[in-house]
Amino acid sequence: MLIGLLTAVAASICYGTGSVLQAVGSRRAARLSPAAAGVTAHGGPNLTSTAKAAMTWEFIVGTILDFVGFGLGALAARLLPLFLSQTVISANLVITAVLSVKMLGIRLSRKEWTSIGVVCAALVLLATAAGHEGDHHAPMATHWWLLAVTLLIIVGGTAAVRFLGARAAILAGLLSGLAFGALGVGVRVLDGIDPFDLGTLLTDPALYAILVAGVGGMYLHTVALQIGSVNGATAALVVGETVLPGAIGVLWLGDASRPGLAWLAVAGFVLAVTGAVAVAWYGNHDGAEAPAQEQVPEPVG
Repeated sequence: MLIGLLTAVAASICYGTGSVLQAVGSRRAARLSPAAAGVTAHGGPNLTSTAKAAMTWEFIVGTILDFVGFGLGALAARLLPLFLSQTVISANLVITAVLSVKMLGIRLSRKEWTSIGVVCAALVLLATAAGHEGDHHAPMATHWWLLAVTLLIIVGGTAAVRFLGARAAILAGLLSGLAFGALGVGVRVLDGIDPFDLGTLLTDPALYAILVAGVGGMYLHTVALQIGSVNGATAALVVGETVLPGAIGVLWLGDASRPGLAWLAVAGFVLAVTGAVAVAWYGNHDGAEAPAQEQVPEPVG
């Protein structure tokens, strides 16, 4: 349990730091090359602008940290109940908010600091209440369903985000969170890991759900960072990444709290998600948004 918690915390730090660096890279690309901040007919970023943002050194370092966070998060998903591992990892919003003070010029309000305190307290409640981890195995039909739902999230979500354009920041963040949640479920049920069997691993649909969710989730999160505030996008990601995998872990994979502490686990879960969303809701993003927006052309259409 302790190793799993430490791994999840390390993953959270990597993800939170990576999100801020990616936001810095996206905004710097827009400032240095206004033309790179091209928009679609609906006012959202096009593929060229996303690629330009991805070429800045800040974005590259942030992406590397995301990959490290992915590895640590995958290990945590194998060691802890999903409702605990995903919630601890999703606390990267706290890291994002704190680093935003220095790196993006955001000033945190008293309400925002209070919300961060609520998230930290909720994680303590969850760690106290968490019991045994459930099963790592699921029927093969579940693996195929996971791949199908993941493809639907990424393909349908990308189309919806491109259609909505500049209005899609929260939707893009939420969809990226659902993708990363599917990734966590996929890691949990993946066959061929213990004991290791390469043939079983390569023929498991869950492996391809993990790959699609990772790449697609990264793209949607990048879009959310380009067209919305870093804290708002990450808060939406937190909801998608936490709620659905936690419910799947409890309802279908046998994750459980300690005897008599189910109420504490539920309270911690609800407080963690509520506090994370409140961090973004009460945030003051003027310092982060102004520099980039001054250089970006007005959305068309």
